[in-house]
Amino acid sequence: MSLRTADEYRAGLVDGRRLHYQGQPVPDINAVPDLRVAVDHAAIDFDLARDPGHRDLAVAVDPDTGEEYNAGYRIPRSAEDVMARSHLIEAGTAAGGTVVTLIHEIGTDGLFALLRVLEGEGREKAEAYYRHCRDGDLALAVAQTDVKGDRSKPPHQQADPDLYVRVVDRSDEGIVVRGAKCHTTSSANGDEIIVFPTRAMGPDDADYAVSFAVPANTEGLSLYVSGYGGGGHDAFDHPVSSKHKLLETLTVFDDVFVPWERVFLCQEPEKAGALALTFVEYHRFTAVSYKLPLVDAFVGAAAQIAEMNGVMKAGHIRDKLTQLVAYAETVRALTEAAALRSRIGEHGIAYPDPTTTNMAKYTFASGFYKAVEWLQDIAGGLLVTGPSGADWDSPEIRPILEKYYAGASPAPERLAMMNLISDLTARDLGGYHAVLAVHAEGSLEAEKLQMLRSYTANHAPRAIAYARKLAALD
Repeated sequence: MSLRTADEYRAGLVDGRRLHYQGQPVPDINAVPDLRVAVDHAAIDFDLARDPGHRDLAVAVDPDTGEEYNAGYRIPRSAEDVMARSHLIEAGTAAGGTVVTLIHEIGTDGLFALLRVLEGEGREKAEAYYRHCRDGDLALAVAQTDVKGDRSKPPHQQADPDLYVRVVDRSDEGIVVRGAKCHTTSSANGDEIIVFPTRAMGPDDADYAVSFAVPANTEGLSLYVSGYGGGGHDAFDHPVSSKHKLLETLTVFDDVFVPWERVFLCQEPEKAGALALTFVEYHRFTAVSYKLPLVDAFVGAAAQIAEMNGVMKAGHIRDKLTQLVAYAETVRALTEAAALRSRIGEHGIAYPDPTTTNMAKYTFASGFYKAVEWLQDIAGGLLVTGPSGADWDSPEIRPILEKYYAGASPAPERLAMMNLISDLTARDLGGYHAVLAVHAEGSLEAEKLQMLRSYTANHAPRAIAYARKLAALD
């Protein structure tokens, strides 16, 4: 086993993978400033494991060999393990300025799902692949969301059969796949990509019921990196996003060969839905865990800017701050409750309570835009009318800015806090956070559906039995 250094991680990304960004091929991801920001951000995960202050949280020990490995790979066996995983995700995201690193988190969500759902030969292959990733301290991405085409039609009825990833050939050596996934986070700067079905499948969709893993430099695999959020490198204007960023790709499989030892599910539609939903059980918990630094930042920034503006004593400001506190602490309490209510699933692997996990995610997502409104209302219009970094660096202009932008606090402090809030809520990163709140890890409707489904299966019998007892029906 090994705990890789950040530099070893960076060097491993120069491996001949086919990257495209802003219309151009990218031979070395480390050499493009927009992309290097994301690489350095992801490297936080490797630094965290070597930080004495986080060692107990970020490093696990194999009980059989005594060897160390990244704690993101620890298979949860209890509620305590699930809670520790949440704390690790929160710590990494806090170090990343409210932006999750998502190179150990999402991949292990996928690995845990494979280890729980699969049986027989499929599970043996998943176990071997898990050890390969853990022992190499690999950075993983998960490609689940197909491009889908006409959403009213299942995969096999699409006008273009490649709008869902599918099996186009199979032999004694392996399978050949074709199609595309989108919204694939961290694939451009990951070592491996795990592919999952995006939905439940019927018998006619058997070719699309496939799960496998490939290195990012596999022949026929092309990664088209989204240009969203590029160019914000001025630390004055973009105090968070100039240093912290995720990359998303359109992930295209053009007749990619996958050897059988890396194929976990092939043309088995009856298992596709269970695998997709089990991954979501873990990944939505990851989602609410990495939202905690962001909601804390909202509360802290709101309190600070209210003081700096000199309006903390105003009743409506205190009311908005109270609402922000209630929002942030409700999301945190539900996240912790999901861990505390963890269940033990197949093969003794623990998972967070799905009802409470989806309640936490729904509470965060449905309240996000109101929280942004409260924070922006407290801060004021300087969020979008303030000076630029070039103005601030100008010897002639800066004295004027310091004179006229002072409030209850000096202008440098007040503008720094304004720019933090603007970066988080009004600029590219703010837009990214807003879309993630609604769509990432599942939509609001998906969360409501899963809340009801999980409650009906796991909690409703208790409530129904009590109501029937009170009504003297039993």
